[in-house]
Amino acid sequence: MPDVFLERHSEHLPQRMFDLVSDLESYPRFIPNCKAMEVRDDLAGALLARMTIQFGPLTQSYTSRVVADPIALTIIAKAVDGPFAYLDSKWSFEPEGEGTRIRFDIDFKFSNPLIAAVAEPAFAAKQTEIIDAFEDEADRRFG
Repeated sequence: MPDVFLERHSEHLPQRMFDLVSDLESYPRFIPNCKAMEVRDDLAGALLARMTIQFGPLTQSYTSRVVADPIALTIIAKAVDGPFAYLDSKWSFEPEGEGTRIRFDIDFKFSNPLIAAVAEPAFAAKQTEIIDAFEDEADRRFG
């Protein structure tokens, strides 16, 4: 049962990092293994984001309910379908010096035990690569 918690300091301001991570539609341009993203509003004021990811020959799609709180500077996502028994993640952005302390926590489990044995360690390891991709994109967007 993977639970991955990452912390990172960014030179960019908290609001900018929050806005970047909230920009779900842009993910396929810079997130590793993200091949497509479809976003629509749900009836309760959140977003439903359907992400298609590819690892080698395997392609999977799943939908998450995403709640972005611009006051608290948090983004919470919970998978509602796809290959996961559950997938819960939370981003938080706090001022730190001239930049931001980024915290990312993701907990997930694949439904299929055979896929889980191979995919869970690989998916957990990818999370550092993903947070690096956000920082690289922030450098490109904000200088």
